[in-house]
Amino acid sequence: MTLSRSTNLETRDRTIDALRAVAIVGVVAGHWLVSAVVSDPSRPAAWHGASPLAAFPALTPATWVLQTLGLFFFAGGFAAARSRRERATRGRRDPAARNRPGLAARFVRLARPVALLAAVWLPAWLLLKATGAPDSTLHVVRSLLVHPLWFLIVYLILTVIAPLLRAAVGRFRLWPLAPAIALVAACDVTRHLDVATWLHPLATVAGWAVPYLLGVALADGSLPRRAGRILAPAGVLAGAALVLLAGYPASAVGVPGDGWSNLDPPSLFALALAAAQIGVFLLVRDRLAGWLRRPVVGAPVAVLNRSAMTVYCWHQSALLLVTFGGLLAGPLPGLSDAPAGMWPLHRLLWLPVFAVTLVALCAAFHRAERVRTRRRPPR
Repeated sequence: MTLSRSTNLETRDRTIDALRAVAIVGVVAGHWLVSAVVSDPSRPAAWHGASPLAAFPALTPATWVLQTLGLFFFAGGFAAARSRRERATRGRRDPAARNRPGLAARFVRLARPVALLAAVWLPAWLLLKATGAPDSTLHVVRSLLVHPLWFLIVYLILTVIAPLLRAAVGRFRLWPLAPAIALVAACDVTRHLDVATWLHPLATVAGWAVPYLLGVALADGSLPRRAGRILAPAGVLAGAALVLLAGYPASAVGVPGDGWSNLDPPSLFALALAAAQIGVFLLVRDRLAGWLRRPVVGAPVAVLNRSAMTVYCWHQSALLLVTFGGLLAGPLPGLSDAPAGMWPLHRLLWLPVFAVTLVALCAAFHRAERVRTRRRPPR
């Protein structure tokens, strides 16, 4: 079966659901593997953060697989464009469909899980502070919980301007990518020169607008499967050239000592990685559609998509809760010790524990994603 522009607009695209599921698993696993929380042997309650990538540079290639934010934004662009087309089509056939929620519902789906996370953790953080928790521990807890949420701000901005992006793709096809890429390149130059830091917020939105626009183009029929034959090798070659010839850090995420991060704000290397990943998706999309018809593959994808925001918001909470529990047993290998020796292997053994804790958290809080709306009866 070939997926093309003629695909039924009212049929959910399971390949995009699968892509989103892969992206969420990549981000969660990546954060669990690079978020080392180190406990002071003399003061177990005193924590500080550490990067395993600084101690184990050989793990750098893993970041190329697990840094999947480009896929998130690509899936988001596709979903926004497809949703708008579906509503327009339904509105012509059924005027009552125009009353169904659009942007407001998307905002609520993003805001409610975040608000619930804040309602749980803000009092907990204040309690830690009131009971005399060390400043370093307070910083680690705050950083692990808050830092991942920047993604939601950018995602919301792109969701708001999605109609403009779709109109731009509809009129100019893929040309709107050029100014976004140019702004990221300009920001990279200013980072090398250590000037114009005010460009960073603009470059963050522009950088993630690139995969978002590609997602819009796919939904609009402007990004055919054969584009994967260009995006995949071009992304790999561009990333290699940036690292080997232009001095970009090889890691897809920030590492202490690298000077600056490819992720904050997204650099040309981050865009090259996103292009390579999207290109691979386009090449395997038809085969993926066949696999997803099997329940053993399709069911987990559906579950992850229904609870994607809950998983994203609470995955670092799972890590923190397990780490807090580990205080009762003292420093544990791969959990609260410094990244050294066999730490990567020990950390892998903790991933199932994090996952079980996350499942429990999702079972408790997944209802926060549900958006209930009143539908007006047709006149």
